[in-house]
Amino acid sequence: MHRFTITLYIMKRVIEHIKDSTRTAFSFEILPPLKGNNIKRIYDIIDKLVEFDPKYINITSHHSEWVDKVEADGRIRRVNVRRRPGSVAIASAIQSRYGITAVPHIICKGFTPEETEYALIDLNFLGIHDLLLLRGDDKNPSSDPSQYHSHATDLQQQVNNFNRGLALDGTVFEGIATPFSYGMACYPEKHEEAPNLEADIRYAVEKVRQGADYLVTQMFFDNARYYAFVDRMRAEGVEAPIIPGVKPIVLLNQLTVLPKVFRSDIPEALASELRRCKTDEDAKEVGIEWCVEQCRDLIAHGVPSLHFYTLMASESVKRIAKTIY
Repeated sequence: MHRFTITLYIMKRVIEHIKDSTRTAFSFEILPPLKGNNIKRIYDIIDKLVEFDPKYINITSHHSEWVDKVEADGRIRRVNVRRRPGSVAIASAIQSRYGITAVPHIICKGFTPEETEYALIDLNFLGIHDLLLLRGDDKNPSSDPSQYHSHATDLQQQVNNFNRGLALDGTVFEGIATPFSYGMACYPEKHEEAPNLEADIRYAVEKVRQGADYLVTQMFFDNARYYAFVDRMRAEGVEAPIIPGVKPIVLLNQLTVLPKVFRSDIPEALASELRRCKTDEDAKEVGIEWCVEQCRDLIAHGVPSLHFYTLMASESVKRIAKTIY
């Protein structure tokens, strides 16, 4: 009979990467490929950026939604479609292929607590122990809103219970060998549904008090907003890392689209430069130049990490990282 020795390798946590890093850490976020597309698209982005020693990679999650499909006879039929499946599998593939900590997003919208529990079980089996907990967008989810968590803090409580070995039905798990570590979102310019910044800061403080190891911001283009937000959080006694999320502008229309979709103000100095652009390529160059200076300033202020949103911007992120790292 053969004897096998099994070694369980535990990936380093995001919070450990941040605390142990001797310089500003580098990380980025990717989207799962559209349904039917190959994972090679994800690998191509990672291969492009892996030379900059990313400490972790975030993978977004997307719920199913109702869409109208036109049939051959002209009739319109509503169908349930999940455009970007596979975030759990992609997280596992990234850790296995690259040995880099993978951080799947776990969202409230469109997922029942039972579906979330099964995802947590699968992630635990796969050796993925870092999460980013989010409410998620409300883009036409196919499930009944009464069947999923309303707020990220409700989802947070479920994960906390899971870490303690408590299932949704009240039964006790045999034991969670490695509890989840997680971060959550914050908004230096206020979440779109918050009545004011004061209320939004209270929500962010509560996330940390209930167990979030760190916070990562929505994208912003004005560092002063980030510094002011961090100062307010520190005044509230929050010592957890607050990681700036940054994104280079790559298209002309983002001058108006990003403020509308993400509620991120474009400083007049940047807006003025973008208005002079004639093409998307011009806008891309302006976006890179602005982001480089933005990142240099953030590094000079001692931020723990820079987290890049790479949607349509991986080439720009590579050029920025080559300049600042």
